[in-house]
Amino acid sequence: MDKARLERIETWMQGCRAAGRYTGASLLIYRHGEEAFFAADGLASVARGQAYERDTLVRIYSMTKLVTSTLFMMLLERGQVVLDAPVSQYLPEFAAMRALRPGAMSVDDTDPARTPTLHELLTHTSGMTYSFNEGVVPQAYAAKFSELGLQGVALADWCKELARLPLCFQPGARWEYSVGIDVIGRVIEVITGQTLAEALAREIFEPLGMVDTGFDVPPDKLARFADCYEKREEDALALFESGQDSRFAAGKVTLHSGGGGLVSTLDDYMRFGEMIRSGGALGGVRLLGPRTVGFMARNHLKGDIASMGAESFAEMPMTGMGFGLGGAVVLDPARVRVPGSVGDFGWGGMASTYFWTDPVAQLSVVYFTQLIPSSSYPNRAELKALVQGALTD
Repeated sequence: MDKARLERIETWMQGCRAAGRYTGASLLIYRHGEEAFFAADGLASVARGQAYERDTLVRIYSMTKLVTSTLFMMLLERGQVVLDAPVSQYLPEFAAMRALRPGAMSVDDTDPARTPTLHELLTHTSGMTYSFNEGVVPQAYAAKFSELGLQGVALADWCKELARLPLCFQPGARWEYSVGIDVIGRVIEVITGQTLAEALAREIFEPLGMVDTGFDVPPDKLARFADCYEKREEDALALFESGQDSRFAAGKVTLHSGGGGLVSTLDDYMRFGEMIRSGGALGGVRLLGPRTVGFMARNHLKGDIASMGAESFAEMPMTGMGFGLGGAVVLDPARVRVPGSVGDFGWGGMASTYFWTDPVAQLSVVYFTQLIPSSSYPNRAELKALVQGALTD
């Protein structure tokens, strides 16, 4: 990689901060299994004057999905689960589902629907959704989970409440970003007899040496936990949540969200990402077989995401982009309109974090900042172009 061109990335990070996009950010790049570039800029907490450091803890939100999907595939490799199983086989509350009729204006305007499969949950084709999506079912999600809250509720009870809400469409008919992998987290709990936090720690975090990754932040690590900001009409960097007074603080977290609940550091997530890039093993520890990792990083949809009813998500176009198990996969960089390689695999988080691994260039990239929503600025497209521009072979 060209040193001068890598330095452009740091200049870009400084420019983003100077323009008022972010308070700061950090970045780590590995190539061929070795560190190629690290940079940190600005503040993780303006109020405390806390700089972004290599060991700063951040909310990775939906970058959790690939971690949960990996654990699910570990269970699949052991013969404990199959992808085509209906979720009701493990969670009976999903046995009698209903789906919104096309054009329906009320959540009561539904038809009977079959139970989504585990594969549909993993690939966002189940008919489930998120409260920030558009439509009457997302509105019902917002009302239900606002009432339920994020604390004092376990994943098992959360899933039972979710099962009472209709699907947006018949399973398999479309692609819509959803809480499906949160439900997968509960399936993992049923299969393992452990909480999702316990299962992830035992099967992934401890073997890979991910010492700072989990669903909460212990008291002795709160000083390293970044604040999170939100772009609002009246304030482009409004405080969303303080790291010192956070719902992620130890003792407050009861809902283990397999779709968006983890906090992590650059080096921790890079260890996970390098395990994916190298085909399921890192440092003599093998979590998955290389063929299973390759299977996860293939497109599991009929076409690209756009062909299944979704034209965009966040700032990344869905044309030319497929979806695997836990992350998106580039089918054609030209159609995506972002420089990259066929087979680039990864995903980002709600607070503008991003991870991808490039199987052609043997590259892994982890980028951290903390701004909601991730669609505020095209940072992911800009970063990919900068990284691609620094590659000289």
